[in-house]
Amino acid sequence: MADVAPFPHRLTRASATSESPLARALLIALALAFLSVVLLLPLLAVFSEALRNGVAAWAAALIEPDALAAVRLTLIVAAIAVPLNLVFGVAAAWAIGKFEFKGKAFLITLIDLPFSVSPVISGLVYVLLFGSGSLLGPFFKSHGIEVLFAVPGIVLATVFVTFPFVARELIPLMQEQGTADEEAALSLGASGWQTFWHVTLPNIGWGLLYGVLLCNARAMGEFGAVSVVSGHIRGLTNTMPLHIEILYNEYNFAAAFAVASLLATLALVTLVLKTAIELRYAGQMAAVRGH
Repeated sequence: MADVAPFPHRLTRASATSESPLARALLIALALAFLSVVLLLPLLAVFSEALRNGVAAWAAALIEPDALAAVRLTLIVAAIAVPLNLVFGVAAAWAIGKFEFKGKAFLITLIDLPFSVSPVISGLVYVLLFGSGSLLGPFFKSHGIEVLFAVPGIVLATVFVTFPFVARELIPLMQEQGTADEEAALSLGASGWQTFWHVTLPNIGWGLLYGVLLCNARAMGEFGAVSVVSGHIRGLTNTMPLHIEILYNEYNFAAAFAVASLLATLALVTLVLKTAIELRYAGQMAAVRGH
């Protein structure tokens, strides 16, 4: 007892964290089985259905005018929404991570708001703001600007549901890094912009790339909010997810799965890039998340 009593916590920790090889194998098998059923099999089903009628039919579904319009609109919306969220995310993370001010907790809550609000609800909010019976809708329409059932409304809805991604990746990173590097640069005579471009930005590069990738993936795949504000005008306001829904509802399964396979491919490319960033900056990411 004299040998064991001084270190009871070590025995408890070992018994709580050590598993037999059989238990580890069962846990790994259970995780792989779950991932296979939830992720891998549906993905394989999408590509198998897309190519069921051959590569020629798959390619024909992708170059169909409405499909090309949906792809083009999806890329345009992502090309607008992602840079806007990049600027907002960097500014918000800079303010929260580097400064102390009143209302800081409230700002963090606002950034997290899209995570707790249904995308459909966010789309309805824009309908209330820019609809025909609202205050803003008639004003913009009188100036020749269509917001609802047009590209501006789709962009606004997409920006809303995606704006937390960049900020949420950068805030903990900037908080962990502190302000020592910036203070050193300023003490050596650097201006505010020089400090940002040459000190802060290089230090947050991997987090910025990570957040942009997640933001872009969500922007291209967003359905709920865009569905409410788009009007489903074929060839004009349908993004790829909306175009897939229309094709599927028309029982044009081959074309629906063909476009879905393209969207899935874009998601896989994002996943590969995300994994590459994680491998490249694994040490820095572990240090931040373990802080």
